[in-house]
Amino acid sequence: MGGETIIHPSVTSEEESDVYQDFPLPSMSSKSPTLGSDDKFEDGKNEVDGLLKNGFGQVDPQFNSPLEFEAIKNRKRKFYREVLQSYDELKVRRKNLNEAKIKVLSYVPGAWIENVGGMNLRDYDVPETTTLLLIGPRRSGKSSLVNRISRVFEYDKFAPERAQVSYFLSFGDGTKYLQEYMIPRYSSSFCVYDTPSLNNDTSDNIDMIEHWMKEGVCHGELVFRKSEGSSLWRKLKCKTQDIPWRSCKTRTVNFVIFVVDAVTVLKSIEGGGPEEAHYMQMITRAFKCPYVSFKDDKPVVVITHGDLLSLADRARVRVHLGELLGILPTKQIFDIPESHDLVTELTIADMLRYSLEHADRNLPHKNWVMEKVRKVFVSTYIYLLAMLVIALVAAYLKHSCTRHRKKSELHIDWHAIRHLWLGD
Repeated sequence: MGGETIIHPSVTSEEESDVYQDFPLPSMSSKSPTLGSDDKFEDGKNEVDGLLKNGFGQVDPQFNSPLEFEAIKNRKRKFYREVLQSYDELKVRRKNLNEAKIKVLSYVPGAWIENVGGMNLRDYDVPETTTLLLIGPRRSGKSSLVNRISRVFEYDKFAPERAQVSYFLSFGDGTKYLQEYMIPRYSSSFCVYDTPSLNNDTSDNIDMIEHWMKEGVCHGELVFRKSEGSSLWRKLKCKTQDIPWRSCKTRTVNFVIFVVDAVTVLKSIEGGGPEEAHYMQMITRAFKCPYVSFKDDKPVVVITHGDLLSLADRARVRVHLGELLGILPTKQIFDIPESHDLVTELTIADMLRYSLEHADRNLPHKNWVMEKVRKVFVSTYIYLLAMLVIALVAAYLKHSCTRHRKKSELHIDWHAIRHLWLGD
């Protein structure tokens, strides 16, 4: 994201982790096998295959029995092999990149709604533009990811980068304003929102996420948190005076993409320190915040900076995050490194397709229940009004008949009793 750095200190620890710290695989190596190179990919895959054949160390005291330990070990092996297989599948599918891109470019809001439960498109509240919200800690690479997404679908390959990226921690304040990016830039089908970083204050993070998910997001809006202090607020407010963000359209968030730095996750797996532990706690609490999920659909996760890691470590990070966050590492965690190759572009297209499909799947229904209640209320009101009118008319007619009858009863036939005053 804006203000995050993509330069990381090198990690040289070669200590093996025990079972509690996940797989006893090597730490970050100086060689970083990328999926764009068949030779490097095979080297990394062979490294992992060899390590999987080795033991996983002794049984940790946390396990109740060797049987439980063996079951957990086998489950991790299964997920690990599936992650490695997913890299193989991407290599095979990269020749279909253009088809994947066309599929995303042809998207319009509501196009991928599933007609279930007797519902169809007119029964849903379909937005003008589908909005994907990026959430993640500082240095996770959200702004860099925006640029990479935009570049994949950009017709002009020489166009400048759209999102501001800071490359050193000591410079810049990072993203403080919500930034909307249409993909591609002259389309209106869907957009990606770059957001300020999650910080060390959990309550601030939850409040910020709740506001976005309940109130929507608006391009250019300043995001201020209580923990940042009033002096920063005054400074940023001065910058905001000339930004007419209040006139921009507020968009409802339709799906969430979590962006996580793979290097920091790996350091936490290998023991790390308080900073890495707090990092994992921060992303876990934010990810499990109920506001970011849509029904049973949790956000997708993008791991970045995988180009600084070996293939073994990248797979290791995905498996660890899958267990930590309760999502499938092969289906819902996408590895998007800072590399320019067909496999990375295909991964971006797959990630967007997944996000847009689930955004459509969870579009809110139109408020047909209230509409039905309104119609019933109007019908009942008209019926009661008609009954009241009929009752009033009936009462009036009854009253008129009664008066007429009384008048008839009081009428004296003077001709019939004329003998009373005339005499015989």
